[in-house]
Amino acid sequence: MGVHYFSDKQIEKLRRNPYVDKVSNKDITYSEAYKQHFMHELDQGKFPTQIFREAGFDTQVVGKQRIKSFSNRIRKMADRIEGFTDLRTQLSGRRQTKERAPDEEIAYLQHQVALQKQQIDALKKMNFINRKATKAFPKKNINSS
Repeated sequence: MGVHYFSDKQIEKLRRNPYVDKVSNKDITYSEAYKQHFMHELDQGKFPTQIFREAGFDTQVVGKQRIKSFSNRIRKMADRIEGFTDLRTQLSGRRQTKERAPDEEIAYLQHQVALQKQQIDALKKMNFINRKATKAFPKKNINSS
């Protein structure tokens, strides 16, 4: 199955819905208010398709698979600490490299040095324990009779 693309007419109709934040030719981003409303209605015992119809969506345009996927996502979002907020803007892509002020750069580098010192100390301890263990249990000579 491929992606179901929306026509320009369908996109315009979806944009007019107050529960829609963004629409592209293959994607719909629902508002946080709609996500909360949807979860509340699910808790009341309504079916996902019914909730979409009552919210003013044409279920034929949105499609069964999108409704099913949205329903599953909302149930998972309800269990999250962040709730229904969209995390894509916060956690997407590569971390930004920004210019730091000199005092911020110094604090960052001091933190990195402290972290590396902790790692070196841990490796030293592991090496010491390994050496101690090999002395306590010397290797047996397999070739001798």
